[in-house]
Amino acid sequence: MAAEVVAQGGARVTVYDAMPSAGRKFLMAGRGGLNLTHSEQLAQFMARYREGAPKLQAAIEAFSPDALRAWSEALGEPTFVGTSGRVFPKAFKASPLLRAWLRRLDASGVRFAFRHRWTGWDGEGRLLFRTPEGVAPVVANATVLALGGASWPRLGSDGGWADILAAKGATISKLRPANSGFTVAWSDVFRDRFEGQPLKGVALTIGAHTVRGEVMITRSGIEGGAIYALSAELREAVLGLGQATLMIALRPDLGAAALTTRLSGTRGKQSLANFLRKAAQLSPVGIGLMQEAALASGRPLAAFSPAELAHLVNAIPVQLAGVAPIERAISTAGGIAFDELDEHFMLRKLPGVFVAGEMLDWEAPTGGYLLQASFATGVAAARGALVWLAKS
Repeated sequence: MAAEVVAQGGARVTVYDAMPSAGRKFLMAGRGGLNLTHSEQLAQFMARYREGAPKLQAAIEAFSPDALRAWSEALGEPTFVGTSGRVFPKAFKASPLLRAWLRRLDASGVRFAFRHRWTGWDGEGRLLFRTPEGVAPVVANATVLALGGASWPRLGSDGGWADILAAKGATISKLRPANSGFTVAWSDVFRDRFEGQPLKGVALTIGAHTVRGEVMITRSGIEGGAIYALSAELREAVLGLGQATLMIALRPDLGAAALTTRLSGTRGKQSLANFLRKAAQLSPVGIGLMQEAALASGRPLAAFSPAELAHLVNAIPVQLAGVAPIERAISTAGGIAFDELDEHFMLRKLPGVFVAGEMLDWEAPTGGYLLQASFATGVAAARGALVWLAKS
């Protein structure tokens, strides 16, 4: 995005990419349909960026969700709003959009140099790249760094830039997994039976934070959209205390009194699982979670009274033992502190060097917020580079 804006401003642009082809992580983002942005009102939209919202506000206002949708349409890929308010290309894939984008960049004179991994600067201030042919020095009048975080390193973003910029005096918050899964010590029975199964329409709570949505049971723990929405709070609790207790409500719209009434009926010859399934409309995996909680408490679930069962249905404690590895996280928290930047996204300690995207210290849940901020900061850094080039 930065390359497109700088090229439109009349400058000669080369994109140096460590990978053999462009847009590897963009294509990965499109595996689920390429959620470009979100249709909600801007004030609510910005709140998703939490502490980073004030720092990103100007950039996202300057290149808004509506602007991103118009940009996609101009590339021949109109968008639509899904039932959740998320915005997707009608093709529901990243590849057609990427191909059209690369054609437009080529027509704008943007050159790509692949298999060029940036390793810093030499003593003369030239950019250094590691290539199959050896080290390549490059003189640039302005540089935009858009090197990503540290998730999915096999797609190119390994976070190696952090040490390079820290050595130049930049303040960088440690890179941490965001929108990630968490590990849980499931029993063997639960793991073998319910791995890969979803919990739908549940409410998740940690402290004062509650979200609704869907989660997925994995062999090593739990993940999914609702987990990602709470990942910052869950991550900080796990990293700070060594573990965190996540409360899961299976029937969040049904109060304790109504549940108790339903669960006070005669069970007859039904198994407890069948009784819970019919009386409270619980899924097998939900009942399995209740069994896990009972096992952890040292009491069999069959010994719970109707009132205790009703309470457990909407307050299942799940102990999170750890954070899934950053290599498989959807995105990254941490990065370059915004205080290191001027209003044009230029590093104060490195004049002529601009930064954009996940390198910066912000995070957001899935839902279009990650791509929107990446696009918008790319535009902002490019406009800053054009101002710098005009001055110099």
